[in-house]
Amino acid sequence: MMKKSLFASLLLSVAMSSFAATPVRIETSVGNIDLVLDEKKAPTTVKNFVSYANKGFYNGTIFHRVIDGFMIQGGGFTSDMAQKPTDKPINNEASNGLKNNSYTIAMARTQAPHSATSQFFINTKNNDALNYRGPTPSGAGYAVFGYVSNDASKKVVDQISKTKTSRKNGHSDVPVTPIVIRKVTVLKTQ
Repeated sequence: MMKKSLFASLLLSVAMSSFAATPVRIETSVGNIDLVLDEKKAPTTVKNFVSYANKGFYNGTIFHRVIDGFMIQGGGFTSDMAQKPTDKPINNEASNGLKNNSYTIAMARTQAPHSATSQFFINTKNNDALNYRGPTPSGAGYAVFGYVSNDASKKVVDQISKTKTSRKNGHSDVPVTPIVIRKVTVLKTQ
């Protein structure tokens, strides 16, 4: 019996060590979004996001681009649409096997594959066109690095996706009423 229990404990330990998850909470003006970030499949991206969160970079930024039936994007602009200065871009980890499915979080970037800095988006549907297809600029994809972890958080994402938008300071799809990211907190693991 003791051998069986020891074996089960060893298996559990191995399983837990192969899954390194980082829980995060995005506190917004319309509710909280809880995430689980995948350190194993997207180590550079998770480290980058956590770094921005830990230094308070996201505090006071907004979801500045909201397209219902596609995604909600934030993490780079203040409520007056001033873009915040960022750290250097990171390497694109879109080839990690994670897909841009509903309620996953991914890095936003320009047309250049390795241009992601602070901005992220949460998919509100399966966005297969954003997945990695190959090592070319058109196939580089957008790096998924986690997912929305509970139903209450999914409801907040859905609420944000339904907000009324307009143009502001040369940008389209900007919420008429700013949806403020008050704080992003890396939560302690159990």
